Amino acid sequence: MACWHAQSDLDRYVPAFEVGYRLWGLHHAEVLLNTRTDPPANVLDRDEHPHADRGGGGCLGGYLGRYFCCDLMTALLTVSDLALGYAGRTLFDDLSFDIDKGKTLAVLGHNGSGKSTFVKALLGLIRPMAGQFHWHDGRPTQIGYLAQMTEFDRRFPIRVRDLVAMGAWKGLGLRAGLYGAARLRMEAAMDATGVLGLANAPLHTLSVGQLQRTLFARVMMQDAPLVLLDEPFAAVDQTTEAHLLSIIHQWTTEGRTVVLVVHSLSSVLHNFDEVLLLGSGMATHGPVDHTLSPERLVVHNYLSQNQADWIFRRPPEPMVSGDA
Repeated sequence: MACWHAQSDLDRYVPAFEVGYRLWGLHHAEVLLNTRTDPPANVLDRDEHPHADRGGGGCLGGYLGRYFCCDLMTALLTVSDLALGYAGRTLFDDLSFDIDKGKTLAVLGHNGSGKSTFVKALLGLIRPMAGQFHWHDGRPTQIGYLAQMTEFDRRFPIRVRDLVAMGAWKGLGLRAGLYGAARLRMEAAMDATGVLGLANAPLHTLSVGQLQRTLFARVMMQDAPLVLLDEPFAAVDQTTEAHLLSIIHQWTTEGRTVVLVVHSLSSVLHNFDEVLLLGSGMATHGPVDHTLSPERLVVHNYLSQNQADWIFRRPPEPMVSGDA
């Protein structure tokens, strides 16, 4: 099992990122992780790790403490005593839970609650304030990543097929072309996302929904066991959202794990296995039906009390004969 302390070892053992494209101002990065999976030799050095007593006595203690409460055959990752924040401001702390293989985890919360920060911590782009990540089979060598649409610049003159092909750069290299099976796989990805007919269209001519479908096709080309999506349904219509949801569900049937940041409560209530609810300095994880109660949504500052009363309103009691 790969296990290391997230605070002190990050600078020396952070994954080496191979960015599939962050070229010429294209800020929507395809992140493919080449990762060292063995723990640092001094992972239990308490002088090096001032937080080693959190979560049951450091990396080894935290692992042993959670060994019997998670299924090692299904857990992809165990998060232990995680705290995230910036410049002295803690967004949330003491977060511990398992992310299982082949499951969907929705990250929900108000603006500034730490949703995207959590995804970036999984990628290794930011340093947790405290806590541990335990990758039960080692950190995946590839992680599919879809950043927010606002981070993408589509003015660069490339076609839909070029953007989708970038998902295969990990295995082919920057100068290689797509031939044979790889080309067929690219066409299949574009067909599955509904953009095959737009293969030669320049990016700047696409609608928001068409662009998001194209980006999903690029993620499919990465063929990663873990997929991280940051607000994939932002600014798309309901038809496109339903199509993208069907792709996500197909990924889980293939055994892939999907973690996605969402802003819409309705999307979470009906489509995902588990939810991480963030807000007001708190983090709550669990099954969707159990976690997203009106009370929790109000306490986490996702809904006002009036909004919660309206959304979760009960139907009127039927009138009993003689009551009138």
